[in-house]
Amino acid sequence: MAKIILTHEVSGLGAAGDIVEVKNGYARNYLLPRGFAIVWTQGGEKQVDSIKAARAARAVANLEEAQALAASLKSQPVKVTVKAGSNGRLFGTVKTADIAAAVANAGLGKIDKRNIEVSDHIKSTGNYTATVRIHEDVVANLRLQVVAAAKK
Repeated sequence: MAKIILTHEVSGLGAAGDIVEVKNGYARNYLLPRGFAIVWTQGGEKQVDSIKAARAARAVANLEEAQALAASLKSQPVKVTVKAGSNGRLFGTVKTADIAAAVANAGLGKIDKRNIEVSDHIKSTGNYTATVRIHEDVVANLRLQVVAAAKK
């Protein structure tokens, strides 16, 4: 078992700043190469405080604000405009940063791209659902409407 410090939230494992033990292969082949974690050392314990402070600065302050944000996200679908071909196939995929920007542009609030989870890659226009973890106790389903950008 490998002892690691999470630098990003990993669903089913923990949040940024948590110290967890995982199997060696999972740490070596998935978490460490993708930058989701760093190897635990005694010197790394000092980084835990800075990681937790950064997470607290990004987090929604209280439960009431989180519930209000979740209600606004559920109220209407968010339109994500991306470049696409004539058959509706996208040039690339819709990233979580694109979704966060679309939510901010729609005036629904500011969410962190790290808190957005999309079940499958979005590679064509249409309607999709993403999960947004706003607070430890509040998770909202966000409806996405992916449309092609107007051609110039």
